[in-house]
This record gives sequence, C-alpha cells and structure tokens, in this order.
Amino acid sequence: MPLWSRCLVTLSAALLAISPAVTPAAAQEAGEFRLELNNLEPVDNGCRLTFVAFNATGIELAQTSYDVAVFDDTGAVSERLILEFGHLPEDKTRVVQFLLNRGCDQISRLLLNEAEECLDAAGQSSRICMEALSASSRADVIFGS
Repeated sequence: MPLWSRCLVTLSAALLAISPAVTPAAAQEAGEFRLELNNLEPVDNGCRLTFVAFNATGIELAQTSYDVAVFDDTGAVSERLILEFGHLPEDKTRVVQFLLNRGCDQISRLLLNEAEECLDAAGQSSRICMEALSASSRADVIFGS
C-alpha cells in the first residue's frame, strides 16, 4: 500500500475516533411531528373530522396549531380550519375533532397551509412544526401539503 494511502487511512481513523457520538437526544431532534387525518364520520347535517397529532420532534412544544384549507367536492376552497393541539410534551399524542356543516362526501382534500402557532417550551416561535411535519390520512380524503 503506498505511503499516501496509509496516511489517508490513519487520518480517517483518527477523525472517526475524535468525532462526537450521536446521542439519543440529538437523534430525537431530527424526529417528526406526525399529523394524521384519522377518520371522517357522518353526523346529523355534517361531518366529524378526527385528527391525531404525535410530537416525536424531541422538544416540548408549548403551543401548536395548524391552518388547514378545506376543498369541497368540486375542488374549490370552501372553508378554513385552525387545528389547535395546544401543549404537546415530547412523545405526546393528542386527538382533536372538528364538526363541519357539510357531508363527508363533500370534502375532497385538506391542505396544511402553515403552522399557525408553534412555540417551544421557552415560548419562542419555532419552525419545527412544519420542518418536521409528516402528514398522512387513513380516510379517503387527501391530507397534507
């Protein structure tokens, strides 16, 4: 093996030895804020929407809410909702429900516009609610960005 190659191997090994290990807390910071449209349920003169939020971001969130646009069965934006999940400690799940004055079959899509409010435990505004957002739907309605 040429001398330059041995030096490169030695240098690589030395750099690996002094680089900091990834801690569980650092791994959690790269986590997710999972938001799921869990269910649509027809009720008298309306539709009950159930959402499930799970804070796996690795930080405590003092306040969380999302601005959501509702598209009707023709594809037009017909309404806006604010999904308020409030205080979400690390690894906390919260369920919220909303009642819309329309049939469930009159909802074609729900668009997550933006995090309306996202405050960390210190009360500082954070982008993690959008940057770590992972949206999904168990219903027959498109949900996400």
